[in-house]
Amino acid sequence: MVFVTMMASLLVVTSPASADSGNAYTVKPGDSLYEIAAYNGIPTTQLMAVNNKRGTTIYPGEQLELPVDPNTYERGLLARLVEAEAKGESYAGKVAVATVVLNRVESEIFPDSLYGVIHEDYQFTPVMNGEINKPASAQSKAAVREALAYQGFDNESLFFYNPAKATSAYLSKKEVTTVIGNHVFLR
Repeated sequence: MVFVTMMASLLVVTSPASADSGNAYTVKPGDSLYEIAAYNGIPTTQLMAVNNKRGTTIYPGEQLELPVDPNTYERGLLARLVEAEAKGESYAGKVAVATVVLNRVESEIFPDSLYGVIHEDYQFTPVMNGEINKPASAQSKAAVREALAYQGFDNESLFFYNPAKATSAYLSKKEVTTVIGNHVFLR
């Protein structure tokens, strides 16, 4: 019985994070960055980037952030949001919109799940007007896949808007990270 309890607790502690689990891993004695990355199915360089690490040194007790790893429903939800928010934009613009949502999941100022970020009050017009319920294109789905693989390597944008369609005193005080097509991205 003790063995079963120990094995169950090991599985709980070392199982990969999902988008709703907080995406954190606590380093244990003997862990290496390479092993943690391999176990979670991500490149070591991405794990380093997500944690702003320049080297591979880690310490027991240290909290490492893991990239957002959405389930099938969440991927579809994000793809539909990208389709609605970035319709008519370039592929790069669609990747950037998906990246903003993923960055928000990791940010302390937004909900810690894709569903929570996407459905947060008054954040995304397609949620309010129902456009998010329309199917996503193959390009929007591909943009989501690329954004997921790109986590940690971006410029930490948390906001975007189309200045031809919206103005915001709040956003005007934010740092512009890039402009892609009709969207301005900010942090």
